[in-house]
Amino acid sequence: MTNPFFEPSTLPFGLPPFAKISDKDYRPAFDRGIEQHLAEITAVANDTDPATFDNTMIPLEKGGQLLSRVFHVFFNKSSADSSDFINELEADLAPLLAAHDDAIRLNPRLYERIKSLYERRSVLGLDPESVYLIERYYDEFTVAGAGLADDDKATLRDYNQQLASLSTKFEKNLLADTNDLAVVVDDVADLAGLGAGEISAAAEAAKERGLERKYLITLVLPTGHPYLDALTDRRLRERIMTASRSRSIRGGDNDNRDVVLEITRLRAKRAALLGFPNHAAVVTSDETAKTPQAVDAMLRRLAGPAARNAKAEQADLQQVIGKEFELASWDWALYTEKVRKAKYDVDTSEMRPYFEAERVLQDGVFFAATRVYGITFNERTDLVAYHPDVRIFEVSNEDGSPVGLFLYDLYTRDSKRGGAWMNPLISQNTLLGDPTVVVNNHNVPKPSAGEPTLLTYDEVNTLFHEFGHALHGLFAQVTYPKFAGTNVFRDFVEFPSQVNEMWMLWPEVLANYAKHHETGEPMPQEFVDKLQASSAFNEGFKTSEYLTAALLDQAWHLIDDKTEVTDVAKFEAEAIAGFGLDNPAVPSRYSSTYFAHTFGGGYDAGYYSYIWSEVLDADTVEWFKENGGLTRANGDRFRQRLLGVGGSKDPLEAYRDFRGRDADIQPLLDRRGLN
Repeated sequence: MTNPFFEPSTLPFGLPPFAKISDKDYRPAFDRGIEQHLAEITAVANDTDPATFDNTMIPLEKGGQLLSRVFHVFFNKSSADSSDFINELEADLAPLLAAHDDAIRLNPRLYERIKSLYERRSVLGLDPESVYLIERYYDEFTVAGAGLADDDKATLRDYNQQLASLSTKFEKNLLADTNDLAVVVDDVADLAGLGAGEISAAAEAAKERGLERKYLITLVLPTGHPYLDALTDRRLRERIMTASRSRSIRGGDNDNRDVVLEITRLRAKRAALLGFPNHAAVVTSDETAKTPQAVDAMLRRLAGPAARNAKAEQADLQQVIGKEFELASWDWALYTEKVRKAKYDVDTSEMRPYFEAERVLQDGVFFAATRVYGITFNERTDLVAYHPDVRIFEVSNEDGSPVGLFLYDLYTRDSKRGGAWMNPLISQNTLLGDPTVVVNNHNVPKPSAGEPTLLTYDEVNTLFHEFGHALHGLFAQVTYPKFAGTNVFRDFVEFPSQVNEMWMLWPEVLANYAKHHETGEPMPQEFVDKLQASSAFNEGFKTSEYLTAALLDQAWHLIDDKTEVTDVAKFEAEAIAGFGLDNPAVPSRYSSTYFAHTFGGGYDAGYYSYIWSEVLDADTVEWFKENGGLTRANGDRFRQRLLGVGGSKDPLEAYRDFRGRDADIQPLLDRRGLN
């Protein structure tokens, strides 16, 4: 049979033919894709004619189509529905793909052609997007080491292949240990505080592992867990927190401590080879931040106020507890809800019956997008996705013209990594005529058949957040594949998704979806009023646990090639203490051995991006409020000037075009109570 990757899909929007794809198809497609792409690159590099835009940049952008098809499908599969076979194949592919990337970026003849165009870009008579394409290629090739001597390039290739293998190993160790550390509960009485849907989900998770008449609490990616704000059994809360913080530090095959040390050592050596003082300097040189010093200045500005606010919040929690015991990290979420209830009469658990997942999606997330952007959604049950739980929606503009396909993967499973994220499968560009297909992945526990899926407040927020990434991918309209979808600077990519969170509590949107799953009654307005009155409450904790992770990420990547680190736990403690954030009751959102963003997920030296982008986000929310909020005019402006440009122009230039000025940090300080 023909390999389904060898030809473009004939399905609507080029949806990959998942029903025809089997595990055996991936490796042959990768092998042929790499071979074809390398031949295309070699032809460009060895062209004896002088470099022009048409004989250099255009074939570069058209190359690698088979490799792109299999790459996006495979890595979505490996993150969302993996298996032992897929894990082993990914480990084999990691160094091969790193070597292939180096074969392109370290090709001296290709670099000379790009450099020639770069030096003449102002006189080539090109449109701004084409000029920017040359600039991005030149900058990326230069930072990647294209100008190094041959011996140094050989060393660089070795580093890159080792790092690719180590990052894959880190992710697979983490997934395996996360599954192993899921907390088994024998007695349903220990689950006191959870709702019927949560208990049903725990029973279903246990059943799937053959644990009859037991309950299984699977771990989420961050240190905390959604159940900690409701479970009344303190011993069980401690078990969950201990399990979460024990990931990949217990010795054995899944221990990530040595992996972390080796990754950071190699990144530091690679940075030195490239002429940078450390890996953070390499990363930020090609982001909007530009330098680690700029990142450090912002994080330091926020760390002190955040730590002080967290201490004040801690005192409030301890006052509720009294002398019975000293507040620990596993107590914070539960007693936060108690204090929130006492101070503001807010109990977010009371909101959960009003957050039924399907209604949140259809009448909340989709409804807001329709009102702001005019787009509509039609479920395509005739199309097949990569897993039976995944749903497919066709997205159309108000005039009926196509936007793309949106795949929605809500539920957790052992084969899916933790967290929530967006993946592109196909990204629009006019050069190749590609449409758009994007995926949102979540990790919501799946209840037993017939039981409603009720979301927590944070899970609803995450649905809106991740759909913001999806909108960015769906709306980008660009000429070149390089700029497609969310291919923007990493410290800008979270901005559109954070903006989309604002619609969660927007009165018109909330009234449309927040209805009791049994009675249909709307969520009382007093819930929202009280929640908004307490909006800055617990922001000390939230900001501190995030900043601790961001600073830890920076600390690992400020190491130079002469520094020897041998103890992960000691390094973590010293890095955090230096900023006054060493509070045992407020642990880092991630510890190093399960910090997938920085050691496996592409946010190395870039976890600061979330709060860096939040400056733009908070300022944009103010703009929407000042200009009438939920209107098509506002949506069209945001879509056309920001989401729609993808990566085809400098993101801060796009922001200034939208906002009329640079972003102001004051709205962020107000939002987080950091004045």
